[in-house]
Amino acid sequence: MHGNVWDTVTQLARRFNAHDAELGLSREEQWTLQVLKIAEETGEASQAVIGARGTNPRKAASTWADAHAEVADVVITAMVALARMRPDDAAEYLEQQLAAKSAKFLPSDPAGLTAAPAESA
Repeated sequence: MHGNVWDTVTQLARRFNAHDAELGLSREEQWTLQVLKIAEETGEASQAVIGARGTNPRKAASTWADAHAEVADVVITAMVALARMRPDDAAEYLEQQLAAKSAKFLPSDPAGLTAAPAESA
């Protein structure tokens, strides 16, 4: 995927909107099912991590590569959900949310991101 990620996400959102509209689902029902899909994908990511750690003998083993793919599915599914809920400004909205939420954890001075940690006395 060498183009704009949001172009692809928007195309997926439109495709799923059309499919769900053909089924007669209201906009809110479509949103609800898409958010539930995020939860489903999160469960699959969790299962892959458990498999990679080998902590459940009742389940098949998986690899960290499997976990990476499942986490990517969570991200993609969440982006599609946001694009379905906010078709006019999903990318901008996510950028605003990322800035607001990351400001709690990242220094406001970009130079602070690369500065070496101070040594304790």
